[in-house]
Amino acid sequence: MESELRGFNTKPSKTPQPDPTHDDASSRDDRPLLTSASNVLELEKKCAAYVRNDVYGAMGRGELLLMEKLQLGIAFVTLLPLRTILVMTVLVVYYLICRICTLFSVPNHGEGQEDYAHLGGWRRTVILRSGRFLSKTLLFLVGFYRINETHNGSKNSQENSKTAGTLQPDEPEQRPGAIVSNHISYLDVLYHMSSSFPSFVAKRSVANIPLVGLISKCLGCVYVQRESKSSDFKGVSGVVTDRVRKAHQDEYAPKILLFPEGTTTNGDYLISFKTGAFLARAPVVPVILKYPYQRFSPAWESVTGMRHVVFLLCQFVNHMEVKWLPVYYPSQLEKDDPKLYANNVRRLMASEGNLILSDIGLAEKRIYLATLNGLFCKS
Repeated sequence: MESELRGFNTKPSKTPQPDPTHDDASSRDDRPLLTSASNVLELEKKCAAYVRNDVYGAMGRGELLLMEKLQLGIAFVTLLPLRTILVMTVLVVYYLICRICTLFSVPNHGEGQEDYAHLGGWRRTVILRSGRFLSKTLLFLVGFYRINETHNGSKNSQENSKTAGTLQPDEPEQRPGAIVSNHISYLDVLYHMSSSFPSFVAKRSVANIPLVGLISKCLGCVYVQRESKSSDFKGVSGVVTDRVRKAHQDEYAPKILLFPEGTTTNGDYLISFKTGAFLARAPVVPVILKYPYQRFSPAWESVTGMRHVVFLLCQFVNHMEVKWLPVYYPSQLEKDDPKLYANNVRRLMASEGNLILSDIGLAEKRIYLATLNGLFCKS
């Protein structure tokens, strides 16, 4: 999110270019939205999926009531330093575990990727079990004392699974190839690490972040470098498809988590899906995340990284609801048409999660953030 805000102003020099490896219905030119910075309300209606509705307001800079300021001030000098120390301690501990487990091991190299997902035996067991436990610990430390999870899908999702294919879910050929989830916050990844410890798509720069870089390699992350146009690599879409297909066919292959929206929302909407998770024609597991809140929303929308972390750690209790739907088995029509497959899964998730469908995408988000950034820079 911080990288999306950085470098924007009210007069962007270029129209956002669509990613050639993904489908994006919002790649059209939307520059007219910036004709008047004062017309924010109209822009918020169009970009409702990215609008913050908590007491902290857009960019976390809303005018707070006196009681809210008092609570924030108390938490800032008590909860924030305590939680920061504990979180960093857990992170260092897991880094050391990963460092020990990868000693004398050569990472996988291929298609511009580097990871330790191939490790087996006691090394993989230690990485996985400690990773899941410590991820749960981190969630607890930042205020998610209880996560409300449901695993029984509704009649609609169960009927779809039955009609989409004839094989039974426990047959090897029907192993899910990916977990597909709506995307609200960086906390989504932490939850999924605590539940199923999958690999996921991350920016290539993540691999070089101290502590986090090695952990991401142990997860088997797929690194993205969108600016690279080298013909030597098959691209992110090709690597993701291979990972999904391998997870579908090999029970020992690491699971992969994909956010088909391609960016975060405020949690009330489900925006357009990219087809990357569905190109392998393998079954997927849909997961719906929600973060009920009263004061600060954990959604990573318009708030820069450090400010968001501070507000999150200063909130004594945070809430999360997770709904796991049954494995979605694509019909032959959906296998032949990944876009149809993606749209059908998206509609099912919206129905099961009471989410609002919106066809906007990353292009509109960039314009909305650019407008907010320009307005707050002037004020």
